[in-house]
Amino acid sequence: MLPPRFLRRLILAPLLIVLTVVAVVTLPIWLLVVAAASLRLPPPQRRGTRLVWFAVAWLTLESMALVACLGLWVAGGFGGRLHRDEHQERHYALIRWFLSRVYGAAVRIFRLSVEVDEPPQTPGELSRRLTRPVIVLSRHAGPGDSFLLIHHLLALYGRRPRIVMKAALQFDPSLDVVINRLPNAFVPRKVAESGVLTEIRRLAADMDADDALVIFPEGGNFTPRRRWRAILRLEEKGLAEEASRARRLEHLLAPRPNGAIAAIEACPTADVIFVAHTGLDDLITLGDVWRRLPVRAEIKARWWRVRSADVPRDRESQIRWLFDHWEKIDAWIAENRPAPAGT
Repeated sequence: MLPPRFLRRLILAPLLIVLTVVAVVTLPIWLLVVAAASLRLPPPQRRGTRLVWFAVAWLTLESMALVACLGLWVAGGFGGRLHRDEHQERHYALIRWFLSRVYGAAVRIFRLSVEVDEPPQTPGELSRRLTRPVIVLSRHAGPGDSFLLIHHLLALYGRRPRIVMKAALQFDPSLDVVINRLPNAFVPRKVAESGVLTEIRRLAADMDADDALVIFPEGGNFTPRRRWRAILRLEEKGLAEEASRARRLEHLLAPRPNGAIAAIEACPTADVIFVAHTGLDDLITLGDVWRRLPVRAEIKARWWRVRSADVPRDRESQIRWLFDHWEKIDAWIAENRPAPAGT
């Protein structure tokens, strides 16, 4: 159960800083221990030291972000003016700084490279990037996809992302502090779907031209078991056509349409962006990362824009349209997915 906010501030935030100090002071010991444990593995699989370096870098950046949040809280009248635009922009700048540093650390430590295939930069496309809010519908795969997507929205496209997240993520102190000060939503695990849809509508309703609402229609990372559960759920609801189309998806879970539809209804002027990516699909758990992290991490991504005028407006057409694009993403992944990291 998630502790109350004041307890998270009093306990978890200082605990993170203490943990960071301990990790930095004992870093040589951890490197020696992990290096010794990795000697049993062939050289390409000795990932332990890289994981330790990245973990310490992450902790250090999180602690720095927490200290910056304290400064922003004081500058914002001890929290009284944090809702104003200028203070919101400072927090977006802080997230941009944090994610850029995390991205830089991943590039250096894991040799990460990201290749993004964008729509042709025609005058119309460039104009819409500056004048339209967007609803981003992305696949969900791997532990870092959300951070990578948010980083690109902030740094590459100048957007202010909004997202609905699981309430348990508030156990992360810096995420808890920063995200709760911006237009986002944390939802408990057992909350009814209607509660999630209410939050999506709230976030979508007042979006400006530089805002982006991010939704993961699959609801979780792909696994064969989740794929079949999604198909069975559709069959139990009597949705034979959707179940049939879900069976043809080899790399994606069947999309859950209600969140996307709620966002489109709440912000009918928004363009819709579909995002596909692949490269680290097999790295879901920490065990996967330990066993199969490649020497060079390569991610490929592609996105498609659908103009607001071209988005279907009745529910049945929207569901078919969503499955159409999910099939396009599935085909793209099949063409661009690398060989499994363990082969």
